[in-house]
Amino acid sequence: MRAGIVCEEVGWEVGAICGRKGCTGLIEQHSTEESCSCHINSPCGKCTTPREFCEECGWEAERDLVVQAEGAICFAPIPYVEKARRVLDPSKIDYTISMHSSSSQKVEGVYPPGTTRQEVVARVQGTFGGRFERFGDGKFTYIAYTD
Repeated sequence: MRAGIVCEEVGWEVGAICGRKGCTGLIEQHSTEESCSCHINSPCGKCTTPREFCEECGWEAERDLVVQAEGAICFAPIPYVEKARRVLDPSKIDYTISMHSSSSQKVEGVYPPGTTRQEVVARVQGTFGGRFERFGDGKFTYIAYTD
């Protein structure tokens, strides 16, 4: 039996329990009354910067990579967060999806012995069809047309 990944339940909004590394503190929010400059140029940096924090463990939303990545503006640099590739399960049709072009996605995956091309296409086909780049030996690469 495979062990599952356990994610910690953490709070993000004001009044929620923090939960980071077992912290029982409550999420609070820094005030912007003294430093807000929206009256000059709205919205100001103080009002658009995440202000949530936990006094008990010292967590600050402004320094959290997850918060930064979620709220990144198109022109702002997005922090690099290294991701480990998921191990695919060859006992079923299993795959990952990545960018290919502005109108397609690259689907790379595995399938069990005896699976037909049609069965794989039924699972991964894009809105406007697609094509196989590779299919055989239990592995496939499919370009799904999405636009």
